[in-house]
Amino acid sequence: MKPLTISPPLLNSANPWCTTLEQLQALYNSPHTGAVTTRTSLLNGFPHDPSIHQFVFYTTSSASGPNKDQEGNEGTTGSLNTLGYSPTPLKEYLGFIKTISDEICDVPNGKHNKPFIISVTGTVDEVVECYKLIISHQRTVRMVLAMEVNLSCPNIPGKSPPAYNSASLLAYLSALKTEIGRQMEPLEASHPHEGHIHVPIGIKTPPYTYHDQFQSLVDALLSSAKVQPTHLPCPISFITATNTLGSCLLLAPKLEGSHEPPYSVFHHTLNSATGTGIGGLAGAPLHPLALGNVYTIKGLLFQHQELEQVQVIGVGGVEDVDGYNRMRAVGAAAVGVGTALGRKGIRVFEEIGEALQKHL
Repeated sequence: MKPLTISPPLLNSANPWCTTLEQLQALYNSPHTGAVTTRTSLLNGFPHDPSIHQFVFYTTSSASGPNKDQEGNEGTTGSLNTLGYSPTPLKEYLGFIKTISDEICDVPNGKHNKPFIISVTGTVDEVVECYKLIISHQRTVRMVLAMEVNLSCPNIPGKSPPAYNSASLLAYLSALKTEIGRQMEPLEASHPHEGHIHVPIGIKTPPYTYHDQFQSLVDALLSSAKVQPTHLPCPISFITATNTLGSCLLLAPKLEGSHEPPYSVFHHTLNSATGTGIGGLAGAPLHPLALGNVYTIKGLLFQHQELEQVQVIGVGGVEDVDGYNRMRAVGAAAVGVGTALGRKGIRVFEEIGEALQKHL
């Protein structure tokens, strides 16, 4: 499938700080972002409950942080969240993008408006419906649209991330490939010289920690190239690696003067849907694992001719130009920023961009 052009190769990941129109507008206006990603949405929105869907920045040296949902500082380089997906439905995000598109000017020949990566999730049928809506919307906006299918959130009770299971992942890929073929058929029959509207598709993967998990990913990608319609390749243009690491817990001290025994002087920092406070870890603590995932995935893709054009967007713990350069060194075609965007705001992209300019 046609690759996604991200220039400069720096963007935000799908996270809480790309939820609103104002946040997306600011990201799009930055000269240092080469693309903008929306927060992961569902067709009908996610039932966000602030009493159980929370996040916190924390200090990695002591595994403690400020009160939940507060802004981080230079010392709080890690984050933990028990969030689900965006409460904003997909159609509203498409409306946000149309608003931003209507306000931008035509670009000179040879230039392009930076793309929007629309992060979505849901059942197989719901994701296919998302894809159809995005294709329809592509006709109305000035920038390229892409769809990132988030198959890796660790915070949904009773729903294991599909990207940990080869068969589950293949079900999504097969359905999307079938839909691509269905949309191309009438064009090939009646207008064989006209191309169909192309919306690049990516998947967001969880952190893999051993070889069989990486191999399951590659097996699903290879298998998708063989399903009907067989004349089309694997439907995936890019892989975003990685999402947060699940099963993580932060504990905060109870108030001084407690007469409880030593083993009960802590309580979990966040609430969660399960009541345990366990959530997904991101930021600096995730960086080495994210680097390893990007490096391993890129290496495996290169071993198969039918997959070597799949790009990897590296995400996890990038907060400065050094982190950016490390991600690029292990094969990331572009680099995403999440926790550092929450801590620093849009200026994190300015800092990285200006540091890169100094070394040109």
